[in-house]
Amino acid sequence: MILDAYTFSAKQILSDLNVQSYYGLTSEDAAERLKKYGKNKLQTAKRRSIFLRIIDQFKDVLVLILIAAAVISVVVGDGLKDAIIIIAIIIVNMIIGITQESKADNALKELKNMSTPKAKVKRDGEIIRIDSTDVVPGDIIILDTGDYIPADIRVIESMNLRVDESSLTGESTSVTKDDDIVLTLDTPLGDRKNLAFMGTIVTYGRGVGVAYATGTNTEMGKIASLLNETIEVKTPLQDKLNSMAKALGLLCIILCALVLIIGVVYWLIGIGNYTSLTLFETIIEMFMVSVALAVAAIPEGIAIVATVILAIGVRKMVKSHVIVKKLRAVETLGSTTVICSDKTGTLTQNKMMVVKVVDPENVYEVTGVGYKPMGHVVSDGMVTRNISLMSEIGVLCNDAQYDKKKAQIIGDPTEGAMLVFGVKLGNEKEVLNKAHFRIQEIPFDSTRKMMSTYNVDGSKVIMNTKGAPDAVLSRCSSVYIDGLIVPMSEAIKQKLLAQNEKLAAEALRVLAFAYKRYDNASLMDNVEDDLTFVGMMCLIDPPREEVKESIEQCHAAGINVKMITGDHKITAAVIAGSLGIITDDAEVLDGNDLNALTDEELLEKVKTVNVFARVSPEHKVRLIAAIKAGNNIVAMTGDGVNDAPSLKRADIGIAMGISGTDVTKEVADMILTDDNFVSIVGAIEQGRTIYGNIKKVVGYLLSCNLGEILIVLLAILFGLPLPLIATQLLFINLLTDALPAFALGMEKTEPGIMRRKPRNPKEAIINRRMMSTVMTRATFITLAALSAFLYGYFVSGTADEATRHIIAMSMCFFTLVASELLVAYSSKSDSFMGFGRNMFSNKFLNVSIVISIAILIAVMYVPVLNELFTVIPLGVDNMLICLLLVILSIIGFEVSKIRFRSSR
Repeated sequence: MILDAYTFSAKQILSDLNVQSYYGLTSEDAAERLKKYGKNKLQTAKRRSIFLRIIDQFKDVLVLILIAAAVISVVVGDGLKDAIIIIAIIIVNMIIGITQESKADNALKELKNMSTPKAKVKRDGEIIRIDSTDVVPGDIIILDTGDYIPADIRVIESMNLRVDESSLTGESTSVTKDDDIVLTLDTPLGDRKNLAFMGTIVTYGRGVGVAYATGTNTEMGKIASLLNETIEVKTPLQDKLNSMAKALGLLCIILCALVLIIGVVYWLIGIGNYTSLTLFETIIEMFMVSVALAVAAIPEGIAIVATVILAIGVRKMVKSHVIVKKLRAVETLGSTTVICSDKTGTLTQNKMMVVKVVDPENVYEVTGVGYKPMGHVVSDGMVTRNISLMSEIGVLCNDAQYDKKKAQIIGDPTEGAMLVFGVKLGNEKEVLNKAHFRIQEIPFDSTRKMMSTYNVDGSKVIMNTKGAPDAVLSRCSSVYIDGLIVPMSEAIKQKLLAQNEKLAAEALRVLAFAYKRYDNASLMDNVEDDLTFVGMMCLIDPPREEVKESIEQCHAAGINVKMITGDHKITAAVIAGSLGIITDDAEVLDGNDLNALTDEELLEKVKTVNVFARVSPEHKVRLIAAIKAGNNIVAMTGDGVNDAPSLKRADIGIAMGISGTDVTKEVADMILTDDNFVSIVGAIEQGRTIYGNIKKVVGYLLSCNLGEILIVLLAILFGLPLPLIATQLLFINLLTDALPAFALGMEKTEPGIMRRKPRNPKEAIINRRMMSTVMTRATFITLAALSAFLYGYFVSGTADEATRHIIAMSMCFFTLVASELLVAYSSKSDSFMGFGRNMFSNKFLNVSIVISIAILIAVMYVPVLNELFTVIPLGVDNMLICLLLVILSIIGFEVSKIRFRSSR
């Protein structure tokens, strides 16, 4: 670590850090420094201890009420057994709650680690990409537009390097960096132009720096304690679930209070089975049942369950090449109605190859595979001067690198294709760069649609330019034809533009090349005009074969796909047509067309037009706004730094993991690790599945909880003895809310889920359909359990009332638990048969049901347990009656689904 690095020259800093800029650190040296200085991470907030988590569990009002109930049961009479059971259940619930919270925290922490930014560093003489957390002091950092700066660095090379430091200094405009200056000790932080700081963003140009401080020793690290004070933001779904739980909780408390009041009133007027008790005993018994009902019925844990299901589902998405950075994106995925996708790399393979070259007179085929020397490209077997010069410009005006060890391109695939073409002609980048080293550049931007570099040529300087043919030709005043320079006539320009249109119609990406000579460096004007046109390269980037089927899936799912690209209008139309995005006669708009449209006209156009070409970042933002204005939920892909505003504006911003810049990855909600459109469709399907599973869990829990309330409420209303006591209700709640509910959240994708229309994001969790389903299931659960109770109480043939009551409670208890466990299978779908061929497809659910049934049988037949829970072993006759009622209730669930079949 070096303090006051801005007061030293670049050479001195490199010397002090014992590193060579051309070679970087060795792998061994980097490992030693990582061990010495630690990970390049900011200080994070400490995780809450187990003790604090336990205390949080006891802050729950329901838990406190349960503890009070346990104390009361001991104080007022022989309630020690009940008190022990209640406390035991509280402890088990507490363990489950802490486990669920830990699972959610760990899953979210995993997701955060997955989206850790990468850094380009030079080690062992090679440029490699590493996790930014592995950067160490002395690392040579390579910076490009859109990169996040991974550590505090001393700039040692700057090519128009500008950095946005607003996150650190508050300065709204980007700061130009200078590698040559040495500053005084009293220079303020915002004026240290030879430094770049961790967490800031490269907005323009390129640069190289050496890391002098990492982790908590960086300027950002010094204020890390302030950054840790973050507030956890709940997703809209979590907010809805919390609100729903509170509303249902209030309803449950009212119903439970009603149970207490009815019991007391019935005692006062001499109705029912409570006349044998004193008023105090009746109040205590009804209080205990009411408290148990409240605890069992209030779905206070639904939000936690949803968080765990969301987090686990998101973890599954990683295997499908999708990293979800924000949980809310999972909910939004199921509502997506429009996907706005870039063309290159997302809809196409991003495997660029130069297949044709064009000079002012002819078009030539390019032969040869990979780095093999080129075959005959002209009729006489000679490479023309124009082609050779075009190749040199393509190699010099190029930021891509070729990793010879891994035999792969590092950088933009288009520029990589130019390097390959250069090697075919014997133009190696290392050789050309040494002979014509770069002294300045004008980076590419989407407004100019071109890039230029200044390279030395002896005592002279050459500006080498590449870009979109229409943009380059508009700035050319002359043409290079086989060694001669002639004026650019209107006829030549129109011929070349027509050639460009023809080649674009073949789905080729066309780039033009030009140059400008300066007699010496002092005449460099940074103005891209008065250029000499050399030729055009045609690159092919074929569509991904699997994308067409995915687009068909989108259309079947009610999702419209739009292509928004900077490429040529004709090229975009050809690719879009081949993928099924548009038909042959469909309208295609480009940037000029968009400029001519008013906002009102654009609102109408986006309803029918699906391809937009030659668009700028401003156009993208305007398009997203117009599409959203039509009540659409929009997913937008992007990779460049200029895509960040449109990704922010979209409902779901999707960054490219391979070609995307750090800036787009930072603002995005999702990252595609394979840059493939198919992964977006897979994510939408998974998002629909996750949301559907959460609704299944909610519906399952509410059905069971409502059934429990109805059983007790109806028994009291009709003056029957209590069918279930407090400890039984608490046990049932523990057994059904734990394993089966979570397992139901692990359901696989339901058949036909991608043939349904997108979900309305404003739709309530409990809509009419769910309410109908919940009421139906609760009704059948209630009928089955109460029928078992009535049979045991009135038909069992036992004369002793106390014995009849315990038999009836045992039958009610068994029937209720068995019905609630098996209704989990029915809850797998509200329209398809849960007991069909896919009944056992969810292995988690199968295991949880087997475990729960085993616990139920143990409670019924193990002497100590049945005594604790006030049940007795059932005989064969009574057990058969219970099983028959359970089967009838399940048949009722399944038959009731018929009414929903036609709505799918």
